[in-house]
Parts: sequence; C-alpha cells; structure tokens
Amino acid sequence: MKAAKLRPFIPSGEDYSLAQRFFEDLGFEKVYSDSGLSIFRIGEQEFFLQNFHNQEFQNNYMVELVVEDLDGWWTHIQTVVREKEYPVRIKEPTVYPWGKREINLIDLSGVCWHISEPIK
Repeated sequence: MKAAKLRPFIPSGEDYSLAQRFFEDLGFEKVYSDSGLSIFRIGEQEFFLQNFHNQEFQNNYMVELVVEDLDGWWTHIQTVVREKEYPVRIKEPTVYPWGKREINLIDLSGVCWHISEPIK
C-alpha cells in the first residue's frame, strides 16, 4: 500500500487576499482557488491556504519547505519582503551541527516556515 501524500493547511490570518499575494510573490503557483481555499504549488510540494484566523493556532503551527537553492531563496525572500513591505520576520540561513541549513520565516499569519535544502 502506498502512503498518501498530505498537503499542509496554512491559515491565512486576518487578510486572505494579502496572504495569497504574498505566496504568489514568493513564486508559488496558485493552482486552485474557490470560497476561501486555495492550493499553492512549488515544484512537487503543495499546500492549502485557508481563509482562517486563530492566532493561538497560527503561532503554534510549523511548515517545512525543501528547496534546492537555499541561498537563492534567501536572496529572493529578502527582495520580496523589502520591495512589497510584507510584515513578516525572516532569519538568515542557519547551519546546524548535523549539516542541515535552514531559513526561518514567520509569515503574515504567524506560521513558522522552515525552509531548508536537502542534507547531502
């Protein structure tokens, strides 16, 4: 039996349309949108963006995104956030003792994204 590939649900926070624009500006492709639910894709990875606001839930929710070019993503995220003045928090790439490199981004709703590259 093959395991199902689950897509995470991301709460939009107070402004669903702003959250959609943020992810589009980061380069995610919106492949579906209807009635407060959108599906975004980048490469093989997808997530549901839901028109949902619950600060306690959002502040305790984490998502992992694996990318091939972490340095390129770091530059891109900085550019998008600076040019569009999105109220997000980002932390520069961190290298962990076991070899993992990761960027941490707190998005518009308070969800923490761990953006990392595959460990080689």
